[in-house]
Formats: sequence, C-alpha cells, structure tokens
Amino acid sequence: MPQHPLLVDRGFYLGPMFRQAADRHGAVFVTLDRPLDVSPALGVDLSYTVLADVVDELSGRLWEAGVRPSEQVVVHKTDNVDIVLLTCAVSRIGAVPVLLSPTLSGPVVGQLLGRLDRPWLISDRAKLEGSLYDIDGLVRQALSVDDAPGAVPLAKYAGATPPAPVRLHPREPSLITHSSGTTGVPKLAVHCAHTMWNRLVPQKAMGWPTRGETAALHMSFVHSRFYHLLGVLLHFGSPLVLITDPDPAAVGPLLARHRPGIVETHPNTFVLWEELADAPGAPLSRVRSYGSTFDAIHPRTVRRLLGASRRRAPRLIQLYGQSETGPVAFQWFTRRSAGRADGRRVGIGIPGFTRVRVTDDSGRPVRPGTPGRIEARTRGRILTYLGARERYERQLDGAWWQMGDMGYRSRLGGLYLIDREIDRIDAVHSNLEVEDTLMSRLEELREVVIVPGADREPVPVVCVRGERPLDPQRWRAATADLPPMAEPRQWRFEELPMTATWKVKRVEITRMLTERVRA
Repeated sequence: MPQHPLLVDRGFYLGPMFRQAADRHGAVFVTLDRPLDVSPALGVDLSYTVLADVVDELSGRLWEAGVRPSEQVVVHKTDNVDIVLLTCAVSRIGAVPVLLSPTLSGPVVGQLLGRLDRPWLISDRAKLEGSLYDIDGLVRQALSVDDAPGAVPLAKYAGATPPAPVRLHPREPSLITHSSGTTGVPKLAVHCAHTMWNRLVPQKAMGWPTRGETAALHMSFVHSRFYHLLGVLLHFGSPLVLITDPDPAAVGPLLARHRPGIVETHPNTFVLWEELADAPGAPLSRVRSYGSTFDAIHPRTVRRLLGASRRRAPRLIQLYGQSETGPVAFQWFTRRSAGRADGRRVGIGIPGFTRVRVTDDSGRPVRPGTPGRIEARTRGRILTYLGARERYERQLDGAWWQMGDMGYRSRLGGLYLIDREIDRIDAVHSNLEVEDTLMSRLEELREVVIVPGADREPVPVVCVRGERPLDPQRWRAATADLPPMAEPRQWRFEELPMTATWKVKRVEITRMLTERVRA
C-alpha cells in the first residue's frame, strides 16, 4: 500500500494530548467515578487543564527519578484512570510506556517483564505486596504511586520541574501493549507514532459527526484503542466521563447525571448494560453514538441499546480488528438496520487505510461466499512482537496480516466472521452464530459460550442474569433446530476467564471443563 511522501513522518504522540486539548478548548470537564491514586485530593470533578497539569507534573517526577528517553517503563497497577496519565507522562519525556493489564497474574507479568530490557516499573502497594512480590532482577527500579515497601514513592519527587517534552522519531517504538492472551501468555505488541497516526486519522473521520458530545467510556486503560479514541475526543473537545467500575448500579446514576451523547465500552460490558435501557433516570436517553470494538457484539444487545436512546437517529459503530492492526473493518447499525442485523457481519475495509481478503490454506484469495482465513492489509500494523519476531513473521503473508479468524466475503465486499481458527468445532458451522441465536431467543441469558469439550463435542457454557437456574424446558425449545450439543453447563459470570477487555478465554474454558471431567 504506497504512501504519500508527506505522510511518512506523521506521528500520534500521547505525551502532549491533554496539554494540546487544554490549549485548544480550555477547561472542558472530565468526571471520574473514583479519585486518582496519584493525586486523590483532586477528587473526581476535573478538567482538561487539570489533567494536563497532572501529566506535566508526573513527567517531572519521572525525570527526576532518572527515567530517560527510549527507556522502557512498565505501568502495572490497580485499575484506575491514572494509568492513562502515567502513560502520557512517560511518553512526554520520550520514554516508552509498556502497559500491562491489572488483571494479569503475577507469573504472566514476570514472563512479560523478562522479555523487556530491565525496565522501570510503576506500580502500587496492592501489586507489589501481592502478585509482584518476587520480581528481583527483572526491573531496574520500582516506583510506587503510594507507599509500597521496597519501591521508591513517586511522591518523593513531587514539585520537580517538568522537562521540555521529548519527541522520538515517528518510526521508533513509542508504546508497547499486549495481546488479549485468549490462547496463552500474551504477546508484547510494539507500536510507533507513525502507525498509531495511521489508526488515528480514520477514527477522527468517524468521530466527526458526534464532535463535542459528552463521552462516557469504560474501556481497558492498557489497550491502544483507548488512546486512539481519547485522541479523537480530545481533538474535538468532548467532555469526558471515565468509568472504572462497570456495575450498572453505579454507572446508571452517573450516566443519568451527565447524559452522554457517546458511549463506548467492551461488547460484554454492553451486555451487562442492557439493563440500563429502562433504568431510572433514563441514562441512555441522550446517546447519539455507541462504540463497540475488541469483539463481535450480540444483535440483541444492539437493538436494546439503540432502543434506549431518544435521539432521532442513534447509531452503533462496530470496529473489527486486533491490537496488532487496529481497526481493519467497520460498520454501523441504526434502529432500522439493527432489526435485521446479522451478528456475523463485521463490515468493510476502511477506504484508503485498510483492505481485507479471505484466502484458502495456500494463501490464495477465494471466491465470494467461500469460507477461509481472514487477512488484512493496513498502515496501522505494529512493528513487531517484542522477543517473538518469528511469531510476528509467521502471521505475515507479504504485506497481508493473518487475523487468526475464519470468515467469508459477500459479493458486495462485506466481511462475515465465522469463528476463531483455534475455536472451530467440526459439528458446528459457527459457534458465534449459534451463540447469537441463543442470546436472541433467551433474554434471561447474560452470556453463552460454546466450546469444544473433552471429546471435541460442542459444550454450551451459560450464565443467567441474577444467577437464576436455567429453565431446561426453555433451553430445549430454543435449541431444537440448532446443531446437537452437550447439556448446558451453568456458571456464574464471574467464573468465566476473561481478558482485560472482557473477551472470554475459550481455550481456558475447554481446559477447565476437561479438568472437571478428569476429576
């Protein structure tokens, strides 16, 4: 995909985001659902200007502590919005933020730290006394946002003068995130400012119709998608409501108070928020645009969300992609189209930025309607997997990236997702399609996941709202015309192993089921 010479050195830099937004729009409000761990005295009612000052001040502390350009700085702490501010502060002085989810186990964090070059670590007492108790030799220095023993408190450097911003070359590593880890230990994805810019531009174009609307976000603060969306919203001056706790009992009153026009979260969180559709105070009544990425979203959820808005023409934008590629396909739903939506359709390539194709086992493109492997070509692809270059190159076919999904394209170019390659079950054409059907037929379901059992038979694992027992008669009626499956296993939603973006770890569920059979 040739690039215009004027675009080669463009870059999206995280360090100056809040300061640029404050200079452009002033003290636009930012509301949190809990105070910042790095500065709890500020409370929860903040602004662009306040957050820009916090980023500058934190960058001064990090510089005074000894952090220098191009050095790796791991941010792994209890979930809160200050993960974002620390990331921007690290970036502001030209160091490379390495974002590790608060949900990762200690052994996994240890493995990821071992792939890095003796990085700095920013954490807190809860992590350093818990999952990170044994990291000797893996990090250069641990810095703590509180008074964790064995770490240098960032408060020691309070009042340090912020240095002048440092901007790395747009082709140098500028951010490291990790893959979802649905199939094992996550991979470390290396981004640069140039590829991040190529993801930002099309997302700005998508965000233009809702510019300036209040935006409520509950997303993983360690995922690159959050920073691109934040870049779009700050560019257009949107007031922000940043949510850490997704519990509808807490989220409902907060949204009812601020009446957001934009709401984005993970698909599985949207399922949880279906109950906000008729909650007191009508918290979703002013939503003009919902955003869903990371994973496919159930059609039932789309219909409920759009039905909850009282705006004339609300829409839900769905992005399909990976941490490695950014969004490669998109589509949107309206009230009218949601009624006939096919949950397996994930849209079309982004004109001028991405292309998608479906190939056979030999890498040759297949005809429309023929299932095969989904591949994407994009300017936003990461530079590499840190410490796993061979795995990165295995997913490349020239300039095409293998997404790890099975699907097909329609004659009009629409991309349809069947399943992840690793999740395929011979007896079921599409696990995801059957799951969508069951979610639509059984409104009491909070989630249903179909995985291969010990003998590769399809096993449905179901979660029911309110933890009520699954009605066997309703289940039999709902599955009468579906492929034969084992008896459903009812689990509590909290028992499902999930990633930082609430993706269900299907391989882990299969392992858990197999262990239970053996036991």
